[in-house]
Amino acid sequence: MISQLPRAGYTLPVFACASAIAALNHLQNQEVKPSVCVDLIEPSQVVKIPIEQVARISQNSALGIARSDPGENLDLTRNTPIWAVVELTRNHPINYPEQIIIKGGEGIGIQINNEGKDAIYSYAKKLLKENLKKYIEPTESIIVTIILPEGKQLAKRTSNESFGVVEGLSLLGTTGISQPLTAPNQLMAYQEELTAKAKQFNSLVFCLGENGLDLAQKQGIDPQKLIKTANWLGPLLVTAGLQKVSSILLFGYHGKLIKLAGGIFHTHHHLADGRLEILVAHGAKIGLPTARLQQLFKSSTTEDGLKLLRDYDQEIGSNWTEKMYQSIAETIDQKSQAYIRKHGDVDVKVGSVLFGRDRSIIITSNHGQIILDNLLKKSEV
Repeated sequence: MISQLPRAGYTLPVFACASAIAALNHLQNQEVKPSVCVDLIEPSQVVKIPIEQVARISQNSALGIARSDPGENLDLTRNTPIWAVVELTRNHPINYPEQIIIKGGEGIGIQINNEGKDAIYSYAKKLLKENLKKYIEPTESIIVTIILPEGKQLAKRTSNESFGVVEGLSLLGTTGISQPLTAPNQLMAYQEELTAKAKQFNSLVFCLGENGLDLAQKQGIDPQKLIKTANWLGPLLVTAGLQKVSSILLFGYHGKLIKLAGGIFHTHHHLADGRLEILVAHGAKIGLPTARLQQLFKSSTTEDGLKLLRDYDQEIGSNWTEKMYQSIAETIDQKSQAYIRKHGDVDVKVGSVLFGRDRSIIITSNHGQIILDNLLKKSEV
């Protein structure tokens, strides 16, 4: 048992919602209070969120400001201000649709793969609408604009662009609770889960995030064999070895897993990067022309580098992308096995599956294919 779990916090949509409630209440001439109540919906829980400032902008609009608190987490949004500007119209036609309109302002990302829509996803919209509708009359309508003043700057430190979100952060998630995935005590929780599963299965699948978990299941892998690792790959690889797990399949986004090919076994961006350097090194290893190596090094992200390689292959009819990522995947396997051997004094077969922003698999290593085939055979039994 873990004696003390790390403190959870709340996701960005919760603070956006709190800011909007405060602004709307101010427009309705209600008393300004130091906090507002937000129904999280998921989970079914009402919480009090502190409000930093509220001000009327015009006769029909007001601004509310809250500040992010993700709990005991290395979340880069910690303490960032979340603004909500609410515009109130009092002659809205009864039963007319779109009584509550949610918009993204400065610092909210844009989805380049979804017609340039604001990166405000279903949970955030539902949270805002369900909470705000309690405060407006049938003849009233509101436009809510969410603003993250630090959003553009913070987004540069994320992999948002790799998943098609530019110019800011996303309001995403499926819950109002921000679990402290990177807090040290959370590692103990992951190790506890891994230890329990190691008693049931001799082969496990490590997924770095929700995309990996979802895609692994769609491949037909037994969900019970999946372990969400967040950024704790090194310690969890060693734990698996000590628990006598015979094989591990690493299933993750190439922009994260590529770090392992450079010997980086804690993948949080606060600690280390080097992704493009690793990509270029493997290009040099397989003989990619110097001009292309230079272009690769100038890429903004690994996703841009992948696109450059694929475009080059299409242009000249080559297979540089496959050769480079095969080299990367095999190196990930080798370095992971060596890491377990060094820190756990045990041999474990490690394979890897790397996928891209479009959630399609880029490459599966040789060991990875063997492990994956065995996992799928057992799931068919």
